[in-house]
Amino acid sequence: MRAGLLGIEGLTRDEIQAILDRARNFQPKPDEGFRKLDLLRGRMVVNLFFEASTRTRTSFEIAAKYLGADSVSITAQASSVSKGESLVDTLNTLAAMRPDAIIMRHAASGAPHFLQRHMETPIINAGDGTHEHPTQALLDARTILDRGASLEGLRVAIIGDIAHSRVARSNAYLLSKYGANIVLCGPASLLPQELKQIAPGVTLTTRMKEAIRDADVIMMLRVQLERQHESAFPASEYFQFYGLRLEHLRLAKPEVIVMHPGPINRGREISSEVADSQRSVILNQVENGIAVRMAVLERVLSGGAVN
Repeated sequence: MRAGLLGIEGLTRDEIQAILDRARNFQPKPDEGFRKLDLLRGRMVVNLFFEASTRTRTSFEIAAKYLGADSVSITAQASSVSKGESLVDTLNTLAAMRPDAIIMRHAASGAPHFLQRHMETPIINAGDGTHEHPTQALLDARTILDRGASLEGLRVAIIGDIAHSRVARSNAYLLSKYGANIVLCGPASLLPQELKQIAPGVTLTTRMKEAIRDADVIMMLRVQLERQHESAFPASEYFQFYGLRLEHLRLAKPEVIVMHPGPINRGREISSEVADSQRSVILNQVENGIAVRMAVLERVLSGGAVN
């Protein structure tokens, strides 16, 4: 059975580093665009997204095209799922059309893992519920490395809706393999205590200033209201206690970088002054999403599966 990329947790550090190193080769040179290559000419990729996405879906589409592959994008609303077809039947139908890989986002945690056990077509996880978002963690790591920082021994503050964040989990899994110190911060109602078990270097706090102090990286998260049955924290108070403002940056290292997986809610989790500052690498993350996803697609479709 050919495997795709299902998560960061099961990868070794060497496997992660190989993807990060290959992604660097795909990055455009200054003042140039991405190169169009023929590495995957004749291959077909299906993007199957059961949740809304702009950055991830589009960058996977662009990555496939830059590698010379063809891609087809399908949303849940445009598929037979809207007619009552089961997820398994939908995937089996697509697999019968013999694509070379299926890139999948789904609201159910573990959905791609379950399906991969019963399918020959490799699946690349583009986000499953509150579980993982592996390519986001990989592009975040590539962005940190681009700023000249080693991942070894970094202090990384991840702040916001930790409970519902697959981005936080994948980053914690990845960075902990490099010995980074990860501080997860948010309201107590959005900060599951069991996340301390991810790795020895993971700590939790509800105090934002404590999390940011001496940080090398500040990673802000969106409050995922669509995953909450009721508000876990008063909206009117959230920015006061957990919104990143310029004065917070003085607590961090002088060369701190600010990250956000997007979409950004300005004035809720981050101020415009910070999002648009020289410390922000948010747009660098978007660009690196293409290079990293090119590296993942090449690795999976050339037979060098990553887990």
